[in-house]
Amino acid sequence: MPPKTKTDNTALRELKHALRGGTPGRLYLFHGEEAYLREYYLGELKKALLPEGLEDFNLHTAQGKECSAAWIEQAVNCLPMMSSRTLVQVTDFDLFSQSEKDRELLCSLLCDLPEYCCLVFVYDLLPYKADGRSKLAAAFKSHGAVVDFQRQEQGDLTDWICRRFKAAGHTIDTEDARYLIFLCGDLMTNLASEIGKIAAYASAQRVTRADIDAVAIPQIDAVVFQMTDAMAHKNFEKASAVLADLLHAQEPGVMILSVMGKYFRQLYTARLYLDRGKGRAEFMALWNMKNSYPADKLLDAAKGFSLVWCRHAVQRCSETELALKSSYGQDRELLVSLLMELAAGRRAIR
Repeated sequence: MPPKTKTDNTALRELKHALRGGTPGRLYLFHGEEAYLREYYLGELKKALLPEGLEDFNLHTAQGKECSAAWIEQAVNCLPMMSSRTLVQVTDFDLFSQSEKDRELLCSLLCDLPEYCCLVFVYDLLPYKADGRSKLAAAFKSHGAVVDFQRQEQGDLTDWICRRFKAAGHTIDTEDARYLIFLCGDLMTNLASEIGKIAAYASAQRVTRADIDAVAIPQIDAVVFQMTDAMAHKNFEKASAVLADLLHAQEPGVMILSVMGKYFRQLYTARLYLDRGKGRAEFMALWNMKNSYPADKLLDAAKGFSLVWCRHAVQRCSETELALKSSYGQDRELLVSLLMELAAGRRAIR
């Protein structure tokens, strides 16, 4: 499993530079899974281009199927009112599925946008799938910028979390910020909401892990990870309690088992890497991990297991998954049985 190639973020750097200089371009396409950043920079574009109080006169918006190539042409040709620029925002409009006639119109339009207009295509609910061989793609390459708002790297995201807490009158340790990312995921929109709750709850200036655990809503991946990690550290009582909570919350058995299987595959890999003298960086690269918190936990847990046991756990998760898919309504029995078997095997298989 080779590490994924990093996406080029040149377009985002150029957008930041243009906004700092007050010189946004004429054509942009915003997409990517980090909606928080996408909305933030869309807001910055509006601040840079639209005089306060005159937004309604110089901002033209259309959504999805309500939009057309003819509407875009009309909006682009609207002159600014008491402003030097206009902003045309088109959201979830599938550029590449339009008729040949409309694609020709759009291509001609993109290649000759007036200086006063900034046209932005935003992909939110609709996934962006470019046809790199098309004239439209060539027009964006020559006259505009396609900005991919990606999930942030651990260091940048940790710094951002620290700044958010500081703005709310709190501080947080780097390790606890990484724990928050592990618990709630690395999408900034969700993290911003969790940070707000934690900051309101925390009584002291420094936010603690206890504050995070008290109010943050964890992802199922993090909860199942904690269950399997508890078992890895011989805390079978905690592992059983977490599984009971998951089942009580009616989390799908297939989902729970999928995360368990991934954990034990990673544990098996960690044990192999320890035996071969490889470190955390190589382990994280193999699994494309951005957060060092789960990597450290896995490498630490792997020290207490034999390679034979790790292989056995991976096999039993796979076998239980097959049984679960062919045995409707037996999620609880199969998962509890697996947990008890692995707990017993933890002592028996060395």
